Amino acid sequence: MHPNDRSRLTFMLRYAARHPERIVPHARRLARDTVLRLQNRDHVSYYRAVMKSDAARSDEGAVGSVTHESWLKIGQMQFDYLVSHGLKPGMRMLEIGCGNLRAGRLFVDYLETGGYYGIDISPDILLAAQRTLAETGLQGKLPYLALVRDLKLAFLPAGHFDVVHAHSVFSHSPIGVIEECLAHVGRVMKPDGFFDFTFDRTEGAEHQVLHEDFYYRTETLVALADRYGLTGQFMTDWEELPHQQSKLRITRPAGLRYISITESGPEGKGHDSDRRGLQGATDTRG
Repeated sequence: MHPNDRSRLTFMLRYAARHPERIVPHARRLARDTVLRLQNRDHVSYYRAVMKSDAARSDEGAVGSVTHESWLKIGQMQFDYLVSHGLKPGMRMLEIGCGNLRAGRLFVDYLETGGYYGIDISPDILLAAQRTLAETGLQGKLPYLALVRDLKLAFLPAGHFDVVHAHSVFSHSPIGVIEECLAHVGRVMKPDGFFDFTFDRTEGAEHQVLHEDFYYRTETLVALADRYGLTGQFMTDWEELPHQQSKLRITRPAGLRYISITESGPEGKGHDSDRRGLQGATDTRG
């Protein structure tokens, strides 16, 4: 958990005083991000450009790992936690923001052939994921890797996945992107499936830094899941691990059904029609 508001001037001044060597790199990143935001008006396009820029320097750095050792360690931590919290070899798994398979390579190896499906908004990082598969000799496990431009998941089959996983995705997402995912993820989950995701948690004011890092209160995300008939559980034992983000588990209440609907109206204004795609939510939450 990050107790401080990184967007406040007082925090930035204190941080700069403690770490003067980081001032110039931060200024460079701020300048780059400003240009990319002007060139890409929506967040997904903007963050795709950020990933392209970061991946040009380092695939592992683009997914947040400063060293190869940390890349291995964080991937292993994700894998160990999920295996100890319900993932089984015979399950089907969807990883949102699979990156260059920091943890995905372990999931691919653990699951049965064809059991892993990874999606990402960055074509550059998906090419890196293909290299990871080749380097680890996992081609025979036939994982799926798909490029997406949103989190509506419309191309995926209903009720297909036992586990959905998103590590360090919502920590880089504005609330509208998170809501889009929560509005649609229940459709692709099996009735007894679950969706684990990490997020940057704050107990103070929600805020963002450089339009790259977003901080949310736990109750905000739990309430957002509830809006779409889903139940959110804060994973307290994840807090014991050496990772700064927090984790929520999302499940579907018994009896919640999704029906196919045809969205109408301008893109981005489909939330009302999304809600009509839920059946049983009112009856099963009371």
